[in-house]
Amino acid sequence: MPESRPYRSQPQSPSSPASPTSPASPDESGARPGPGGAPVLLSPGAVTSVRLVKAGREKVRYDARVLGDDGVRVTVEAPWSLPTTRDFGFVRFEPGDVFTEHYWRDRWYAVKEVRDAHGGLKGWYCDITRPVVATADGALVSEDLDLDLWRSADGSDVRRLDEDEFAAGGLAERDPLAAARAAGALDELEALARGDGFTALLAPRR
Repeated sequence: MPESRPYRSQPQSPSSPASPTSPASPDESGARPGPGGAPVLLSPGAVTSVRLVKAGREKVRYDARVLGDDGVRVTVEAPWSLPTTRDFGFVRFEPGDVFTEHYWRDRWYAVKEVRDAHGGLKGWYCDITRPVVATADGALVSEDLDLDLWRSADGSDVRRLDEDEFAAGGLAERDPLAAARAAGALDELEALARGDGFTALLAPRR
């Protein structure tokens, strides 16, 4: 299976090692919560630095505009920033594409809506991750757990991605609880994707 993650900027220098072996906690990706352990809320309209972490190392960092943060779900928007197109076979990401990215503090995945330069919906790329952390300095840290899912705009193409990479990564041996949460999150997303579950999942919270 080809590398499938739509990373949109050049990898950064590795940051401080982050432990991939404990259940979600503010420290596992070098993230710092707010005073007293309260979640840091990001202000709509602000620019945040999204940090994608894998196996204890920061792999990618890019700027995104905050669309909303209700204390549980954080939504940001960012363009495809590479100057070239990446063709994954089932979808092409190219200059002008816009990603609306939804992260949760209490769920083990992120859902990224992808539209072309004219606003046409391409689909949703979903990462299985530990719950996101907003840091005291306003960054958004998401730790990738290898598994992914794609849902096309019309729902006709729903595919699980990188299950072989997940199995080879050894998370089940290092942290069986996290591996089980990751597998369960992928099953949950697939069930939502094969129905109309994304509409409710991504609807504004009241």
